[in-house]
Amino acid sequence: MREDILTMRREKLALLTKERGTAYPENAPRTHTNEEATTQFDVLSTSEENVSLVGRIRSLRVMGKIAFCHLEDGSGQMQGFFSLEMLGEESFRLFKSTVETGDFLSITGTLFLTKQNEKSVHVTTWQMLSKSLRPIPTEFYGLKDEEELLRRRYLDLLSNKETRELFVKKNIFWQTIRATLTNEKFLEVQTPVLEHIPGGAEAKPFVTHHNALNQDFYLRISLELPLKRLLVGGYERVFEIGRVFRNEGIDREHLQEFDHMEFYASYMNMDQGMALTETLYKNVARAVLGDTMQSEYNGEIIDWNKPFAHVDYFTEFKKETGLDLSEDLTLEVLKAKADELHIKYEPSAGKGRMIDTLYKKTVRQKLIQPCFLIGQPLEVSPLAKIDPNNSRRTLRFQPVVGTSEVGNGFAELNDPIDQRKRFEEQMKLRDAGDEEGMMLDEDFLQALEYGMPPACGFGLSERLFAILMNRSVRETVIFPPMKEKE
Repeated sequence: MREDILTMRREKLALLTKERGTAYPENAPRTHTNEEATTQFDVLSTSEENVSLVGRIRSLRVMGKIAFCHLEDGSGQMQGFFSLEMLGEESFRLFKSTVETGDFLSITGTLFLTKQNEKSVHVTTWQMLSKSLRPIPTEFYGLKDEEELLRRRYLDLLSNKETRELFVKKNIFWQTIRATLTNEKFLEVQTPVLEHIPGGAEAKPFVTHHNALNQDFYLRISLELPLKRLLVGGYERVFEIGRVFRNEGIDREHLQEFDHMEFYASYMNMDQGMALTETLYKNVARAVLGDTMQSEYNGEIIDWNKPFAHVDYFTEFKKETGLDLSEDLTLEVLKAKADELHIKYEPSAGKGRMIDTLYKKTVRQKLIQPCFLIGQPLEVSPLAKIDPNNSRRTLRFQPVVGTSEVGNGFAELNDPIDQRKRFEEQMKLRDAGDEEGMMLDEDFLQALEYGMPPACGFGLSERLFAILMNRSVRETVIFPPMKEKE
């Protein structure tokens, strides 16, 4: 940005400060929003009642003894008409000398229609509310560089109405989830972000140090284990919407920190959990997308209104890979199949990780319309109950759409002895080099030993919103984590 532009704006600030004392007052005279002034225009203009409006100047035209500006607040725009005759020489001179696009003003006057029939304010007084020292860069109106848009999101929001509307929809997304669960008699709670043992998901955690306690803590990777402790404590239905942190890579569907929701319901089985989840997703789709309940993702039209199909993990895995998960497959067999299909994997990956890798590169690539993937193998489901009809399967369900998982649900494991064995298996994987293997949480196991009722649990993240909007997750986070600009 040219230094002379910045210098000129600072000079105008100095003049304004000298004449009026401050360019950043505390009070902002306002009687109506721009939307209210527009909708009540006939009554207000007929009565010739003074109105005071506020906002940022989005356009400015000065023509001799008159000037026009468009003032924008959060509700819309209104035109202001300034004249030497109405303002007087001193006020009009100061307006012309100091006011620019980007500034925040309060204007007071009466409403009238211009010769072009545009609803406007005939300004009698004006007040600077905040002097803009940097001009809004015009390139942001057409900027397509995602990195720069995200790095200076405030300018993206300022310049692009579509971006502002995106985050209004995101608010609707979370409020619909909250309202649906509250209507189902769930209690919303808040649990700690700092944990001694991170659990509830297979992910590498962030580590921090608590100075007062002189102990290392982990930023939570999931909401699961604290919420389950609440079921032990006697609450029957709980949920939380909160931030979780996973020290993993960035791509279209993953971020290191993101908003997440999990609910847990005592005495609810898996089928009931799937029914509630489908209702939840349809409510969200209707609220965000409208009555069509259709969206586009990766070139596919997604119909959220149809019943969610049930897709069997074992059946589809065998169809796509030729391997039968009902058999005791060895790690070597799984890696050989991955090599045959040219699928990359971590050399330290255990059996569960290999099964999951093969599934993601084969089965999941065929799942486009909203469906529930069910019957996941025990090796990839350390917190789910075993299917009583097949000890190799678990009572787990995952909503999948557009080849992406958009949630995760279980008939929750509440047998403390079985849970300990599964934690121990996960710890063996960690010892072998798998940094995403779960840690053994002795306190949680002790809680289970007091008794946790049968329950269904489910979680989703803002990835679902990103898919509804056909955006990357980073685009739908208002201030995503970014690498410093070099």
